[in-house]
Amino acid sequence: MNESARILEQMNNRSREVFRRVVEGYLTTGDPVGSRTLTRTMSEKVSAATIRNVMQDLEYLGLLDSPHVSAGRIPTQQGLRMFVDGLLEVRDLDSEDRERIDATLGGKDSDIGDLMSRVGSALSGATQFASLVLAPKHEAPIRHVEFVQLAPDRALVVLVFADGQVENRIFTPPPGQTPSSMREAANFLNALADGRTVTELRRAIEREIKTRRQEIDTLARDLVESGMAIWADEGESTERLIVRGRANLLEAGAEAADLERIRTLFDDLERKRDIAEFLELTDEGEGVRIFIGSENKLFSLSGSSLVVSPYMNADRKIVGAVGVIGPTRLNYGRIVPIVDYTAQLVGRMISDRS
Repeated sequence: MNESARILEQMNNRSREVFRRVVEGYLTTGDPVGSRTLTRTMSEKVSAATIRNVMQDLEYLGLLDSPHVSAGRIPTQQGLRMFVDGLLEVRDLDSEDRERIDATLGGKDSDIGDLMSRVGSALSGATQFASLVLAPKHEAPIRHVEFVQLAPDRALVVLVFADGQVENRIFTPPPGQTPSSMREAANFLNALADGRTVTELRRAIEREIKTRRQEIDTLARDLVESGMAIWADEGESTERLIVRGRANLLEAGAEAADLERIRTLFDDLERKRDIAEFLELTDEGEGVRIFIGSENKLFSLSGSSLVVSPYMNADRKIVGAVGVIGPTRLNYGRIVPIVDYTAQLVGRMISDRS
């Protein structure tokens, strides 16, 4: 049992209700919630003084904060996390939201990039926040790998995929390469490549080189590492992380006068940094994950919240992710089912195309 769950379990019914109503009120309005407001909504009749005492206890526990003297309370990041983990009621997807997403994604786009752009627009339109969509790479299994020497300082790495597609990259090989080292490098890769995608092959290469470093010729090892590195670097040059709805963040942040946070977030989004890490956020399993404030390692400086879910291909492999990003004052109960439904829909569409 984590610390948040332990605290929640030890709270009495009154404290739990005060905490829940403060958080729900803040998520709805963005304003601090005061004791007099709660006297009108509590399930039992209690005085404002009693509620203030409960609020003070919750503040001492680090769950609530008082932004101004004699003002109401707002939840801290720890409080929001405890609410999301233990008290959040995720409602069913609204029929209006479902229809909006279905209508936006209903086209038969031949280009995967167009489809993913429509996904992003659907998410940002439905939630009124910014959306992040990580499009899938071409991840068909590899059938064959070959190195071809073009000149002393130029070589070609060729990948033949099981679906018949052939791709190649020109790169500068490590000095001293020989036909023998190139054959050894290709043999090493082909022994590992059978049935693996580029991503899976790179992971297998890292493991094998670590465990068999002494068995593999130094020239061949350097060639393998540089050849696959150039493939990965150039393969990421296409726009995989699609961002839509930035203007929604300005509107959401204007009320809190938190434009510096929004600018920091915009800078991160413009750089599209750590694309691989965005997908790693979802690697621990299926389903929606919620990252609040500094828990979100990609955008921690901006103090934003991220609701993200992976989607899978026909082989049940995670190939991308969809998410919504905005201030910590998100309506999590509504946004979670929207993200979840969109991820499942995208997964089905990707599977149908394969």
